[in-house]
Amino acid sequence: MLTLPCKPGLILLCLTLLSSCGTAPPQPAPRLLVKACPAVTRCSLQAATLTTNGSLLLALERAKAAWATCAAKVDTVVNCQESVDVQTEKP
Repeated sequence: MLTLPCKPGLILLCLTLLSSCGTAPPQPAPRLLVKACPAVTRCSLQAATLTTNGSLLLALERAKAAWATCAAKVDTVVNCQESVDVQTEKP
């Protein structure tokens, strides 16, 4: 039996190229999720120097206002994250 002088690497290269000529099913486009929720910032209370009952009352009112502002920020972020979660669950 007579064989042609051929290098095995050349045959493997041709077979590799032929196998890549087939058509593959198209890949689905990746889903991009954009979270547009605001960034979370730290809540802080200002230091107060209490000398009278009036300054104590003022410090209490300021603390309540600061906590209300902080709670509003947290609620905004939680509501945003929940709405993003609901949107991503939809098929």
